[in-house]
Amino acid sequence: MSIIERRTARPAPAPRPRTKAPLKQRVFGNGLRPGYLTYGLLLAFFIGSAYPLWWSAIVGSRSNEALGLSYPPLLPGGNFWNNVAEVFDTVPFWLALWNSVVISTVITVSVVTFSTLAGYAFAKLRFRGNTGLMIAVVATMAIPTQLGIIPLFMVMRTFGWTGEIGAVIIPTLVTAFGVFFMRQYLVDVIPDELIESARMDGANMIRTFWHVALPAARPAMAILGLFTFMSAWTDFLWPLLVLGPGNPTLQTALSQLQSNRYTDYAVVLTGAVMATIPLLLLFIAAGKQLISGIMQGAVKG
Repeated sequence: MSIIERRTARPAPAPRPRTKAPLKQRVFGNGLRPGYLTYGLLLAFFIGSAYPLWWSAIVGSRSNEALGLSYPPLLPGGNFWNNVAEVFDTVPFWLALWNSVVISTVITVSVVTFSTLAGYAFAKLRFRGNTGLMIAVVATMAIPTQLGIIPLFMVMRTFGWTGEIGAVIIPTLVTAFGVFFMRQYLVDVIPDELIESARMDGANMIRTFWHVALPAARPAMAILGLFTFMSAWTDFLWPLLVLGPGNPTLQTALSQLQSNRYTDYAVVLTGAVMATIPLLLLFIAAGKQLISGIMQGAVKG
């Protein structure tokens, strides 16, 4: 090493000693990363939410004697497949599963499509009666669903649709909540200048919606689709009334597992677990896409 290099060379800085974060920051977090208290609350909520399903699976893998124990069982037994066979012998499970899949899928696609179109129209298009129509749509949410069941059943009987899955699908092809939800989302997420720029470039209304509104609405569409599928999958009252026992959905078929004199709760809970498995698979398959869509919609730039 030359003399100049020796004079200009600087010693490497000493490593800074690692200091422990304050107790308040470790418990509550520093604003960017959650602390122990946040993780503890999330773990408690998770255990409280997952325990009923776990308990149903445990009882479903045993017999009714497990309900009479002085302490709740924590490990599964060896009677699960026998209970599954009992469910298959008691109710038309595969028909009910097919009906639930078809009904939930068609309703979800329809609600997401029509709600996105209507929400975009109410949010970004200017026409007479925009505010009044939106108020009327929101006002329908204040009417209890039970009040419209009898008139709706009379309409379905007049059309001869009772006992058919179309009677469950058609009344819920679009929902007021879906329209309101998409409208509130699209009002702020799409700038008016972007729509005007697309129109100046020669795009018509449909092309503007397809290339401008639809990509921006995907996070809200994913959330609305997930909750719509869950609502249609777990719906019980209207399918029970309009569909007969020979053409049930999965939820109404499970009600046939109970008798007036004796109820085998192990078999009933086995059927409940079997009906919950498709929803869990849906969450596992669509969880990453849903979270990435929400994060994509939250980033502004």
